[in-house]
Amino acid sequence: MKALVCEGIETLGYRDVPKAEAREGEHLIRIMASGICGSDMHAYLGHDDRRPAPLILGHEAAGIIEGGPQDGRRVTINPLVTCGTCAACVAGRENLCGDRQIISMPPREGAFAQYVAMPDSNLVTVPDTVPLSKAALAEPLAVSWHAARLALDAIHPKMKRTALVIGGGAIGLAAALALRAMGVDDITIVEPNEKRRVFLAERCDQTVMDNATKHASIVIDAVGYAATRALASAIAVPGGVIAHVGLGEDTDGLDIRRMTLQEITFIGTYTYTSQDFRDAAHAIFDGRLGMLDWIEKRGLSDGAEAFRDLRSGAVASPKIVLDPWS
Repeated sequence: MKALVCEGIETLGYRDVPKAEAREGEHLIRIMASGICGSDMHAYLGHDDRRPAPLILGHEAAGIIEGGPQDGRRVTINPLVTCGTCAACVAGRENLCGDRQIISMPPREGAFAQYVAMPDSNLVTVPDTVPLSKAALAEPLAVSWHAARLALDAIHPKMKRTALVIGGGAIGLAAALALRAMGVDDITIVEPNEKRRVFLAERCDQTVMDNATKHASIVIDAVGYAATRALASAIAVPGGVIAHVGLGEDTDGLDIRRMTLQEITFIGTYTYTSQDFRDAAHAIFDGRLGMLDWIEKRGLSDGAEAFRDLRSGAVASPKIVLDPWS
């Protein structure tokens, strides 16, 4: 099968690799759409030692089961594989499983390939009316759905719910969409890239600024750099909540003194529970997250160029989705 392999820092190779094989309890899935995530970019830049080269990246995917009794079933893939028996899994917090694995991290190769194999429990059926390129957004949307849910659970019920999302990439936009679907009306995205600001405002009907000019009770950091954490801790109102999703860098930024004196809650959020993934997928299917027409489609064979374009800031769309068959 063909795959896009990360071979080193800023080096991707489109080449033949051994075809994925389904083990007992798994299905072989013909990948039809696979999105580029910020964590893929971190690995591409050599900033993620959890994803050592050579490795097939990609974990935002949808496709069609090939072979077996469910041949032809259209599915979107929850890439987080967990044990199902530990205390976290039993409590419905599978994302905290001590034995968790995710495709695109060893030992599981990723979905920038024509095939992957996944357990049945990681698959959600996609209706025939939903394009698989949209269904592939279930993973990033679930990340943001999880963060929005935790933030809303943490905020005092009598506080006015205003939200500021730092970062207008797919996770930031998805967070704004999830918050809106959960009943928050006052949402602003902070995005420094002018092309992306225009895209978010005109194509995605979002309120967008190049810097934060107001405070908010809910702040979602979808970038995760020292500068964005500093901004988050400065603009959260007393008693507010910061949900930290981005993994840009791992040190500095938070104003701990202000957060302590103002009782600002900080929540680190990682991936999603199985229920969050299903809820986000069904919100796609029933239209609660909007048209989701803000993706840019490219062929997997052009994947290296797509990464270079993202690296240079030349891409206005929040998400590039790759087709492994072109």
